[in-house]
Amino acid sequence: MDGLQYLLDCTGILPILILFATGILILLLDAFAPRGRKGRLAALALAGVLLAMIGWWRPLPVERELFGGMLFADSFGFFFDGLFLATAALIILFSAGTLDRDRIDLGEYYALLLFSVTGMMLMARAANLIMLFLGLEVLSIAIYILVGMPRHERKANEACLKYFLLGAFSSGFFLYGMTFIYGASGSLSLAAMAAAFGQGDLPHNPYLLLGTALLLVGFSFKIALVPFHMWTPDVYEGAPTPITAYMAVAVKAAVFAALARVFWMALPSLQPQWTNLFWVLAVLTMTVGNVAALVQTNIKRMLAYSSIAHAGYILVAVVAGSAQGLTGMLVYLAAYTFMNVGAFGVVILVQERLGIGEDVDDFRGLGFASPALGAAMAVFLFSLAGIPPTAGFVAKFFVFLAAIEASFTWLVILAVVNSAVAVYYYLRVVIVMYSRAESPTSLADRFGLGRIPSAALGALIVALWATLQIGILPQSLWELARHSVTALL
Repeated sequence: MDGLQYLLDCTGILPILILFATGILILLLDAFAPRGRKGRLAALALAGVLLAMIGWWRPLPVERELFGGMLFADSFGFFFDGLFLATAALIILFSAGTLDRDRIDLGEYYALLLFSVTGMMLMARAANLIMLFLGLEVLSIAIYILVGMPRHERKANEACLKYFLLGAFSSGFFLYGMTFIYGASGSLSLAAMAAAFGQGDLPHNPYLLLGTALLLVGFSFKIALVPFHMWTPDVYEGAPTPITAYMAVAVKAAVFAALARVFWMALPSLQPQWTNLFWVLAVLTMTVGNVAALVQTNIKRMLAYSSIAHAGYILVAVVAGSAQGLTGMLVYLAAYTFMNVGAFGVVILVQERLGIGEDVDDFRGLGFASPALGAAMAVFLFSLAGIPPTAGFVAKFFVFLAAIEASFTWLVILAVVNSAVAVYYYLRVVIVMYSRAESPTSLADRFGLGRIPSAALGALIVALWATLQIGILPQSLWELARHSVTALL
């Protein structure tokens, strides 16, 4: 590759380069920033994300391969780049001024956050399984450290160790699957694999089937599909709440993007086999997630099981196996990002103001003590439950409609039943928020909206606006998603 072509390819990954350079700069400046003055590093991290957004915001790219066929520059990657950058900006805003409670207001927190976004972007753009694995490991290693940053807390240490061990275990499955697929096709390039697997009886090659199954196990651990979900509630509960929110949306979106790349681009000839398998996984995941969430009293564990259930709903779009299903998946991931980050944002603010907020009962009286905060939380929970006119309802509608058009009616019926079950535990939180507390006056003082950090308040407003805007006027997001999936079809 000549120098000019190399520079041209670098312009195709400009947001990744900006984020990486900003992370390195934060680490260097952190060595000289006194404790208690880390807020400037948060501002620098946010500036890096905004600068990356400027580098990202351009006409949809001409679809081409970069760096000798290792990465794609296409509309599918463009969509997920924007989603990852928006998520990172919201998490940084919620983190600024709220990390003192966990004693992790450190420069490496923001640097690792940016490094993890680069890993997500590499996963969504990967044209080769080697690059996909590289992005997965960059993402995973950063998240392992972020989960365990409150070193003085036993729960955080336990969560970090569990996530690291099971994450390393899933990476082993993924690598082992790659070796079998390489043996079956002679290449790890997605385009070369698709060409090889479309010939003769190769789709029935036992090495290919075994390799695909092992890849799916690796993906399932990261998405928390049943029965590979065991780590999720403990890790979500023990991690710092901003990182819990980040894992629940951004990591899930990155892995679904990679899964779509692999199964739609490289393994379309195996669609009859993986469709049936995904059907079973979707039913198990949404059912186990919702039933387990019913009995949770810890709100982070409840949202953890909720995220498992939502992975099952998203998998319904994968089962549909059509352009409309894939479009619905992208819309669902975007809607889920804003409504789930918003819900966790309210939890972050309650914890910051009161020093509590782990249990559902800690939110008793929030709707009276801080009407704006209570109303925002209610909207996010309604959206997670799929109640109109919110983003969650629109996302489920698109996904279920695609499955019905693909003749998966029974799967949609089971998904609708699960959605009805989920309404109970979401509305339970709303009822608690609008139940009178024992001492509403003191609660009002402690929940004072004026004390909310301006950065977190801005992030909350953006998440609330997006949740309602997608629910009321979803057409623009649908069109962007529909255009993005053409890169895979």
